[in-house]
Amino acid sequence: MRDKVSVIGAGNVGATLAQRLAELDLVDVALVDVVEGLAEGKALDLLEAGPVVGYDSQVVGSTDYAITDGSRLVVITSGLARKPGMSRDDLVTANAKIVGEVTTAVMEHSPDAILIIVTNPLDVMTELALRVSGLPRTRVIGMAGVLDTARFRTFLAAELRVSVRSVEAYVLGGHGDSMVPLRAVTTVAGVPIGRLIAPERLEEVVQRTRDGGAEIVRHLKTGSAFYAPSASAAQMVEAILLDRGQILPCAIHLEGEYGLDGVVVGVPVKLGTAGVEEVIEVELTPAERAELVRSAEAVRETIAVLG
Repeated sequence: MRDKVSVIGAGNVGATLAQRLAELDLVDVALVDVVEGLAEGKALDLLEAGPVVGYDSQVVGSTDYAITDGSRLVVITSGLARKPGMSRDDLVTANAKIVGEVTTAVMEHSPDAILIIVTNPLDVMTELALRVSGLPRTRVIGMAGVLDTARFRTFLAAELRVSVRSVEAYVLGGHGDSMVPLRAVTTVAGVPIGRLIAPERLEEVVQRTRDGGAEIVRHLKTGSAFYAPSASAAQMVEAILLDRGQILPCAIHLEGEYGLDGVVVGVPVKLGTAGVEEVIEVELTPAERAELVRSAEAVRETIAVLG
């Protein structure tokens, strides 16, 4: 019998994630949404794609959380998307209510699940899900740095006209304007990025990375990114399912690591069958450490809205 992964929210991110998970052909997928018929219709459409694409994953959809019973992982994408001119922090109150209710429902049906949080503002929603679920921090993980790092690598590869596969990088900190791309450890085929890009141009790439989500919102006007976020969540799910021990930058509640305590921020972690199996502490420059502290403080200020 296959493991089950449940995706809560059948909007663009959730439905695209469900497609990516089905196409992995590793698990069965349950898709839940409050809109009557939305999850059912998209799940049936995905199920009927199986013979064409070549997967046997079962995909079901419903408004009823009963279909999520016994999930090994649950990915929460439910919530309002940003609109032009809206910051992630503007979403706190509305999305906190949604994520709180979703987390409660999920835990009733899958108390042993690992939770991956995608809803913005990401760091705050991860903290909320941790509080509501009562799970250990290793089983409540935010998808933040994976996406931010993907954007950083994309822009660097375009700047240097090289394959994205040749760019190694990490982006830490909060998922927002205060994120911290690590310049010192960023390399292209092992060559430090500082030897390939002028400092002022590198800072322009860093700023574009920080504005990556907003840039897409400006183009779409009535929506936000979903291809890259769903791919990032799928990478995390696959790393856990296959017990890869893969090191990815994810949001986790820190307990002294990097000199930070009691706050959710993105840091490199080793993902395996138990969720976060280790927090990896990379060496930071004094400037990067200061940026990370500022980013953590920005997250704390937003978490304070929760009370």
